[in-house]
Amino acid sequence: MEVFKQLKEYYWSEKRFMYASILSLMTATALGLVYPNLLRYLIDHVIAKQQFAEVPYLALVVVGIITCKALFQYLHGFFSGRLGNQTAYNLRNALYKKLQYLSFQYYDKARTGDLMSRLTADLQAVRDFIGFGFVQILNVFMMFTFGAIMMLTINWKLTLITMVSMPFLVFTAVRFEGKIHPAFRSVRKSMSNMTTSVQENITGVRTVKSFAREPYEIEKFSERNEDYKMNNVTTSGIWAKYFPLMELFANLSVVILLATGGWMVIQKTLTLGELVAFFSLMWYIIGPMWQIGFHINNFTQSKAAGERLLEILHQYIHVKDKDTAVSLQANEVQGHIKFEKVSFAYPDQKSALQDFQLDAPAGSVIGLLGGTGSGKSTVIQLLLRAYNIKEGSIKLDGRDIRDIKLESLREHMSIVFQETFLFSSSILNNIAYGVRNVSMEQIIQAARLAKAHEFIMEMPLGYETIVGERGMGLSGGQKQRIAIARALLKNPKILILDDATSAVDMETEHEIQLGFQELMKGRTTFIIAHRISSLKHADEIVVLDKGIVVQRGTHQQLMKQPGRYLETYKIQFADQPITSEDQGELNQTPQAPDEAEAFIQTAVAGSDNGGYKL
Repeated sequence: MEVFKQLKEYYWSEKRFMYASILSLMTATALGLVYPNLLRYLIDHVIAKQQFAEVPYLALVVVGIITCKALFQYLHGFFSGRLGNQTAYNLRNALYKKLQYLSFQYYDKARTGDLMSRLTADLQAVRDFIGFGFVQILNVFMMFTFGAIMMLTINWKLTLITMVSMPFLVFTAVRFEGKIHPAFRSVRKSMSNMTTSVQENITGVRTVKSFAREPYEIEKFSERNEDYKMNNVTTSGIWAKYFPLMELFANLSVVILLATGGWMVIQKTLTLGELVAFFSLMWYIIGPMWQIGFHINNFTQSKAAGERLLEILHQYIHVKDKDTAVSLQANEVQGHIKFEKVSFAYPDQKSALQDFQLDAPAGSVIGLLGGTGSGKSTVIQLLLRAYNIKEGSIKLDGRDIRDIKLESLREHMSIVFQETFLFSSSILNNIAYGVRNVSMEQIIQAARLAKAHEFIMEMPLGYETIVGERGMGLSGGQKQRIAIARALLKNPKILILDDATSAVDMETEHEIQLGFQELMKGRTTFIIAHRISSLKHADEIVVLDKGIVVQRGTHQQLMKQPGRYLETYKIQFADQPITSEDQGELNQTPQAPDEAEAFIQTAVAGSDNGGYKL
């Protein structure tokens, strides 16, 4: 019961329903014990002594008992249902709340299908046991105790003889529980894997179809379905092995009763009414004991499910507020960001950032450039406190961000991720997601700055248009512009653009950049981009390679020195005319002899088109 002790806080607050359910069931169980005594009285007194005038009264008593028992069984079901559903409600809220505050480190490895399985099937198993299963197991012991006491009052010798097989039944049940619990854990795990496979397939259905990988996906699901089936077969095999044994020992008690009790009736040491009552009481005990396998089955399923829920509830939150953390007032945030010798490595990976230093005065624009895995996004993740830094510190207006409450810190930041996510809701709700009490005029203004207003108004319902799951129905550029509008509406002191214009065309990017330049005034802005055109206006551009800063400076400064920035520029503008401003910078850039010669020849070859080509 250790699992349910740890879950106690989620159902113990509803203990009034538990007590009411137990009391109702105990009353119904006690009323059921009247039947054997009525049979005993009917045979030994009414029939044997021919007191037939008492039959109508006995019939009325039976009707009264049946009515009362039905009433208490109804109350038991009602209160058990309230207990189970309220417990599920409490657990569901606690799990969802915990998932909201778990750090990025947890979600780096978590699988959506597995989490969905825990919040649905596993939660349902726990609900069923706490609401009904626990009380039913308690009822087994109550019925056994009450029945055994009544049997002892009738004939203690016959009671002991007929109970001889009960220890074997209990031993088999305990062995069954020990075998079935690991099997059910495997069933739950394989079901989680199968659910994950379905979720991933539905999410990536366009990728599957574009690569014609339907046969591969069918085979992968078939393998996981086979694993789920085999785990269920194993569970069924355990059940098939132990359940007949429990049935055998249960029925053995009946055989012993009939043989011994019949002989005692012949010897006149036991009346016929007492034997009939004894027989009824025996089934009154055997019935619940016979079902003990089912109750153990229910218990082990819920225990395995409870363990999976506790894994989430006990999950360590890596990034959380200090006890002394403070909230920031809007008027006291200037936006001065400073990285001081920051080093960081993701779990089980090499260093992602080494001795990184950056001083971004309030209102400045910082560009981050580098290849995949260079550490650009890591800089932003650490600024957001998505992860805790290993060495060094990050300060906002001179205060370590670890001393600021997470919610307060992120309230003053707004980010547009490279991978745009939209909710299954209206465009209006998606834009207004991060802001409370916002006007329609503000939403339209943000959409105009993001160059999204025009295409939104072309839709049949305008801003009330419902976008599909994850923004389905919109192009990549449209989704990205809605995400930009969402970030702009928040009016943050710190704006983060993580390759925010990667999905839009060059013309739209240019228009958005013009809007950004106006909006960036008075805000500290971090721009991660692969296009140099997005970084040219930055106050400082930091070039990263494998977590190390290899170059830094303005666009003009970096164009004057050989290195990764200039190489990237040449690649990106190889087929486009060079602006006169950049051409002047290139003319001042020292070149290695062989590189310079190739560069000059390429430039001359493109001069016929009115400009130099790279």
